[in-house]
Amino acid sequence: MAAPDHIAVERSPARNPASPGRPVAARRRAQERAKHGSLRSRFRRDWQLLLMTVPAIGLLLLFHYVPLLGNVIAFQDYSPYVGIKDSPWAGMSNFQWLMFDQSFWDATINTLSITTFQLIFYFPLPILLAILLDSVVRPRLRLFIQGIVYMPHFFSWVLVVTLFQQMFGGAGLLAQILRDHGFSGLDIMTNPDTFILLVTAETVWKDAGWGTIIFLAALAAINPHLYEAAAVDGASRWRRLWHITLPGLRPVFVLLLILRLGDALNVGFEQFFLQRDAVGRDAAEVLDTFMYWRTLLTGEWSYGAAAGLVKGVAGLILILIANKVAHRFGEQGIYKRS
Repeated sequence: MAAPDHIAVERSPARNPASPGRPVAARRRAQERAKHGSLRSRFRRDWQLLLMTVPAIGLLLLFHYVPLLGNVIAFQDYSPYVGIKDSPWAGMSNFQWLMFDQSFWDATINTLSITTFQLIFYFPLPILLAILLDSVVRPRLRLFIQGIVYMPHFFSWVLVVTLFQQMFGGAGLLAQILRDHGFSGLDIMTNPDTFILLVTAETVWKDAGWGTIIFLAALAAINPHLYEAAAVDGASRWRRLWHITLPGLRPVFVLLLILRLGDALNVGFEQFFLQRDAVGRDAAEVLDTFMYWRTLLTGEWSYGAAAGLVKGVAGLILILIANKVAHRFGEQGIYKRS
């Protein structure tokens, strides 16, 4: 029997999957199904590309992530003769000794001083060199200059230090020229006061040209029509550099700066190891050489592992902080913002 017109009949709303009244759990299940369906479709589309990445992922796991398990010896009194399994547990004692070791802090201060100095006086040089190379009009001349500035990157640090010794050592070319003109000899290679200038000059000569490759690629990605439009509007070369070139390089600059800050405690081993005896431990001792002398030569494996773990964690924290600052300034950084 039909209900009278004056009696309101309550009807349930139609179950529209997209309606806002749909239960939350059902909506989540629908989103999960759509997500998994999208992943399956993307996998079917790109499985060949994913298969090509398997060897690289395998190498990354084998040589980078599996060795991370060895950091457990930082919490042990490790001995290679008994192995990790049978080495006694030491807890945080290795880190406590590290915090009160003055030689560790001296090496840390030297490392941070060298990194800060090179960030100011070395890091911008590849950008300037890339801009200069990009302004060379003749392709053959540009390739010739690029070959010259790239070449030192392939020299070993032994050869680089030897060349600088022949130029700036006590019996080097510069000292001989000064003596021939009545001045006293100059030995920069054994002067601890100028060691930071020396290692920065060596780094610039060896790697500044190689560092321009990324910035040259970034310059090539800038739309040339922007330069043409700016020239038509009467913008000078400097105005185009300031308003087009530098903003185009800014994302790459921020990315490399973040990575360099994360690597701030790792200034290299071979360069400083080769010159440590010449200038003394106080000037040339960095964290990498500190761990070598305190670990491999003395057999304090757990102590060196603790120092390496502290250095790695500090680098990770610096990367996260720098990336957060980059996000605040509107840059993408090393990963996208959520």
